[in-house]
Amino acid sequence: MDKQVEILSKEIVYQGFFRMEKYRLRHTLFGGGWSAEITRELFMRGSCVAVLLYDPYADKVVLIEQFRTGAILNPDRAWLVEIVAGAIEDGESAEEVAYRESLEEAGCEIQQLMVINEFYTTPGAFSEWITLYCGKVDSTHVGGIHGLDHEGEDILVRAVDFDETYRMLENGEIESAISIIAIQWLALNRQKLKRQWGG
Repeated sequence: MDKQVEILSKEIVYQGFFRMEKYRLRHTLFGGGWSAEITRELFMRGSCVAVLLYDPYADKVVLIEQFRTGAILNPDRAWLVEIVAGAIEDGESAEEVAYRESLEEAGCEIQQLMVINEFYTTPGAFSEWITLYCGKVDSTHVGGIHGLDHEGEDILVRAVDFDETYRMLENGEIESAISIIAIQWLALNRQKLKRQWGG
């Protein structure tokens, strides 16, 4: 199959904190020929970074908790337990953002950094592309409230034993997809990571 997309028109339908674009398009079909014209809205999120901060010596994961607008329809669960994440700004590399966001959101200095994977989060409607990292940290003095005031961030930070972190995941206390992916990856790779990073 010769995979092709023809964009017939594009317009910006909303520009605020985020941007929404509207496309008229058609694409080739697996069975041959072209689809009918379709209209789709695309939420322009851009490229982002998420970092699973892990202390292999203490066997602890650094978790953050903050209010999330996306969960507002369940207001009693709108404060989500997550891992560090942030958007890549113009002129920044994904790796630079990993180091910056870890300091801003969790007060953690990354000692070593490795890529876990890269993926789309919600490709049916969002352009967001995530680079997911694991960062080695010392969790000895981790904790407190972090974030940037001018960005309206109010982030509770704690270091949690891996076993407790995984129990939280299994009990549905961690509901953010990127965090779930990262913790499940750690469950599969923890012993190898400890050998590689010590601990």
